[in-house]
Amino acid sequence: MNGPYGFEPSRNCETCSLRANGYFCQLAPRTLKDLSDVRSTAMYPAGAVLFIEKQDPRGIFFLCAGEVKLSISSSAGKTLILRVAQAGEVLGLLAVLNGKPYEVTAETLRPCQVAFVPREDFLRLMAKHPEVAEASLKHLSSLYNGACEQLRTIGLSASAPEKLARLLLDWCASGKKTKEGTQVKVPLTHEEIAEFIGTTRETVTRTLSDFKARKLVSIHGSNLTVANPAALEMIVDA
Repeated sequence: MNGPYGFEPSRNCETCSLRANGYFCQLAPRTLKDLSDVRSTAMYPAGAVLFIEKQDPRGIFFLCAGEVKLSISSSAGKTLILRVAQAGEVLGLLAVLNGKPYEVTAETLRPCQVAFVPREDFLRLMAKHPEVAEASLKHLSSLYNGACEQLRTIGLSASAPEKLARLLLDWCASGKKTKEGTQVKVPLTHEEIAEFIGTTRETVTRTLSDFKARKLVSIHGSNLTVANPAALEMIVDA
């Protein structure tokens, strides 16, 4: 029987139907059992805030299903979206490990199922099971690589079309191949895309309209199809 938002409630991590390819979903059965013993699972609607930057780390959040926007803000109120976390990822890991405040704000983009583990319980779990420490290291390494890509997009791209083209190509890596091209479900509004690539909403709207007019992409609701990735790559390499 499905629970809120259509998710199937899971009693434990070992038999969870939502187990993804994340580093922590592939732990040994004994470790997963110990993880299940200290976790609590909840469903969240779109727009729910899991934690905010500069908040003391109370624990980590395993994203079982859904998508979560991770962002940072300036004192002037300007927001930069760092990335969109997918199912199988762990949120708040760095803050829990170093004991410092959460470095980002985590907000659900759509209904999500999330498993929470208090900080002290996770640290004990990591001390007991070396593979948890190994999974943590792999996850943090992946986040570092993603941060470098984000800096490349924002800091080294010379123009808004180049930044947007690079972002669309990144999304295509996990998109669905169709006869029309690569289809991706856009999780962000134009305003949020602007926050992702460091530009304005108007620029994003104008650039997407230009891409559509040149038949590089087509958009139907939240579905975007990249019909000509080679042309986008030329914009990135220009």
